[in-house]
Amino acid sequence: MTGSQHSGVSHPGSGPSAAPLGPARRTVLAAGLGVAATGITAGRAAASTAAITGTKIRNLTGPAETGAFAAPWTDLGIPARCPDGTMLFVCGDTFDGAGVGDRDWRAPVGLRARHPDVDHLVIDDSVGGAHAVGLVPEGHENNTTAIPSDVFTIGGTMYMHLMRGVLYQTHHSDFWRSTDNGQTWQYLCQWPGDQYGGQFQQKTYAVADDGFCYVLSTVFNRDVASDLLLHRVRQDQVGNPAAYQPWGYANGAWAWGNYPTTITGRRRWGEICFRAMGGKYALTWLNMEPLSMRAQIFTLPTSNLFTTPEQTIIVPTTPGNESGNAVASPYGGFIVPGSTFGDFNITVSQWYDAQNYRVMQYRINGLAV
Repeated sequence: MTGSQHSGVSHPGSGPSAAPLGPARRTVLAAGLGVAATGITAGRAAASTAAITGTKIRNLTGPAETGAFAAPWTDLGIPARCPDGTMLFVCGDTFDGAGVGDRDWRAPVGLRARHPDVDHLVIDDSVGGAHAVGLVPEGHENNTTAIPSDVFTIGGTMYMHLMRGVLYQTHHSDFWRSTDNGQTWQYLCQWPGDQYGGQFQQKTYAVADDGFCYVLSTVFNRDVASDLLLHRVRQDQVGNPAAYQPWGYANGAWAWGNYPTTITGRRRWGEICFRAMGGKYALTWLNMEPLSMRAQIFTLPTSNLFTTPEQTIIVPTTPGNESGNAVASPYGGFIVPGSTFGDFNITVSQWYDAQNYRVMQYRINGLAV
């Protein structure tokens, strides 16, 4: 749950180890996106004014869509194509009951579309069947949680990256793999939360056709300005922290192995998603100031993002005034497998009250490639 506003009164989750959403957690979340789109300060002028349009295709989660899996209230929904051809949506803080925080707090969970056609995406299964289970051990003691930042597939193996600790106070991040289409997960490794000044907390992976994964990372805290760092790692070494090679500028040149330096302007980042697709690379992210979702399309992982146009794909609005690509309290923005630049689909999360906390599918048109 990385949205904008809590419902007010905290409630304990179910089970002996579940903890209530305490006051400190509510305060952090309430300081996030906010309900209104007004009062946003003028930020960078780099965002493109190209005629990009968008359309909401459907709600992917909600009482009608995922209530049958005890997951009516959930967010993020990071989509990955599984080795068996299904699509797994890895979600964040998930609740059953009457609304956000009511009962049965789990994170992360896996919801599944058994027929992953981007034109007809319907979640019709979950890891756990009639009760979506937590994918990894997480008892939420002292309001800790496990927020996914990415999930992706290499060959017959899926990988998942989680940020662990109290929300926006990442103690460490850890990495997991599954060889059964996301049904069970095995721990691989972890990174300290303060590595590179915290700028290695939130990671997203582009699986390239050259044998490498290219990894972008930031601080996981929307209120803190962060660099965007780039690493590469051989695909057969993604579970080995020592194998991650940074990209940085030193002695007048950029090179692999230099200490990592930012590859674009420092800013307050929300969620990030990095993918190799269509012979190029796509980066989407939640931009905090001004609030929007943006995309950059470029030819190489090492392309100059300082000069690559930023294209605004989702804009904020207020509840009741949503249309096109204007969304109340948007966050997330993960690229759906099967997308093309001409048919670009993303999962967009929304949270502005206890009954408006969901994952949606949006189609974006007009991206400049």
